[in-house]
Amino acid sequence: MSFGRLERPTGDRPMSDINVTPLVDVMLVLLVIFIIAAPVMAGRLALELPRAELPAAAPAASEAFVSINLDAAGQLHWNDEPLAEETLRQRLQDTARRNPATELQLRADASVPYGRVVQLIALAQGAGLSRIGFVADAAPPPTAPLAR
Repeated sequence: MSFGRLERPTGDRPMSDINVTPLVDVMLVLLVIFIIAAPVMAGRLALELPRAELPAAAPAASEAFVSINLDAAGQLHWNDEPLAEETLRQRLQDTARRNPATELQLRADASVPYGRVVQLIALAQGAGLSRIGFVADAAPPPTAPLAR
């Protein structure tokens, strides 16, 4: 029998690789949460047109602008002068030829379908006018509830 050193177990060697499985699991859970939450958040967009809160100080009006009004009956007005759509197309082209930086201020009645407003925008852009502003009425101030 020999007397000498007994061999000791060396134990586990340190791991030099990173275990990415838990990281991937967490990232997949976050991805699923964002996929589910994104449409829910986008569906809550509420628009109330054509009323808007006006800032305390309104921005300075553009020097060169043209006002087009579209009433509830569908009648077009150029600076408060009634006109037909073909005449409107010609005036828009003339205005764009004179000054392409002219701003078009569009006032449409709340009952006018949005498609009709888009047609007017397309007419203006087709004529060469790219600055289009939408004019809205000021929203009435909120009323306080009645005290009982």
